[in-house]
Amino acid sequence: MLEKLFGFNPRETRVRTEILAGITTFLTMAYILAVNPNILSATGMDKGALFTTTVVASAFATLLMALYAKLPFGLAPGMGLNAFFAYTVCLTLGYTWQFALTAVLLEGIIFILLTITNLREKIVDALPLTLRNAIGAGIGLFIAFIGLQNAGIIVNNDATLLSLGDITSGSALLGIIGLLVTSILLIKRVRGALLIGILLTTVIGIPMGQTHLDGVFSTPPSIAPIFCQFQWEHIFTKEMVIVVFTFLFVDMFDTIGTLVGVTTKAGMVTKDGKIPHLKQAFLVDAVGTTAGAVLGTSTITTFVESASGVGEGGRSGLTSFVTAVCFLLSLFLAPFFLAVPGAATAPVLILVGLMMMSSVKKVDFLDYSEAIPAFICIIFMPLAYSISDGIVLGMISYVLINLLCGHTKKLTPAMYILSVIFVFKFFL
Repeated sequence: MLEKLFGFNPRETRVRTEILAGITTFLTMAYILAVNPNILSATGMDKGALFTTTVVASAFATLLMALYAKLPFGLAPGMGLNAFFAYTVCLTLGYTWQFALTAVLLEGIIFILLTITNLREKIVDALPLTLRNAIGAGIGLFIAFIGLQNAGIIVNNDATLLSLGDITSGSALLGIIGLLVTSILLIKRVRGALLIGILLTTVIGIPMGQTHLDGVFSTPPSIAPIFCQFQWEHIFTKEMVIVVFTFLFVDMFDTIGTLVGVTTKAGMVTKDGKIPHLKQAFLVDAVGTTAGAVLGTSTITTFVESASGVGEGGRSGLTSFVTAVCFLLSLFLAPFFLAVPGAATAPVLILVGLMMMSSVKKVDFLDYSEAIPAFICIIFMPLAYSISDGIVLGMISYVLINLLCGHTKKLTPAMYILSVIFVFKFFL
């Protein structure tokens, strides 16, 4: 029965191992239950409803991964994508969160079609490898920057744009304490280090007056304020096209990187280099995103933290099934997760940013025709406060630099087409 439901193979692993692996994956992912409501509520969305939606959407997508793709991966609203949703689309570009949810819904539907028709591979191939590696690093810097701002460690300065905040008291001091505590836990390889870091920082914040806890258990808040909140009148505008493309683009490469990286590390790749049930995994990601938009959250994606469960021996959908059950049980802990201050989640944003920087090692910095576009992509994400602008400027610079230097063999017709579209983004 377990083999039919979850692809469980008793010759490769044991039920006890899969259960422990599922719990481990949940512990390393559970920080999203505090971080996602904190980020998205900045747009005006109801924080309580966001908590419930984050739990339900994560549980649904992870359960689908268990039963359909039969892989040991957990899914939840993606870091970086939720930041793009809140801080770029809503707070920087000025669109409503209903507009952003509509974009996520459209992205999910398009992702489903691309997966079914196998067009996804062609879009992936249109982007140079350098930029694919740069995007993760740029998003990492962007997320870390947001964390520093949320804690008040970095603040606005009219003379220099930015400066160091008052790190001797209040939120900034709590954020620094949390960063130190969580860093030590990570270095010591403590399971669930990010979640434990949030918990300890939240507790430390009580005597500091930064944490205001009103209970631990309660009935889950209603998702009514954010359920099915779409703005259909904008779906044919150029602004919507740009936002949808960016969501799709980032989600696609985030998922590809996670699936390839984790399965390779776990030895799950076949002899001919193929990942088992890869198409099903992509479809789960796409369906999860679509369902998440209906429920009221940003793009759902496969979490790289799934590597923790795989490292514990998880090899089948039984691992992700256990993770999904853990998500559902957390529904009744809403008061606690909603009491977590921004300073307690800031260290996680900073450290997740660090983890996402690892892909920059693959950029060839000795070849300036590769390094300069990659650097432009990376640096403009945090400085322009926009993931999409970093991607667009990176792509345009890559094509222009290599074209003018005579490196035309590195360029494909698809690259030219994308660059022209991106140039029109600025002029239109």
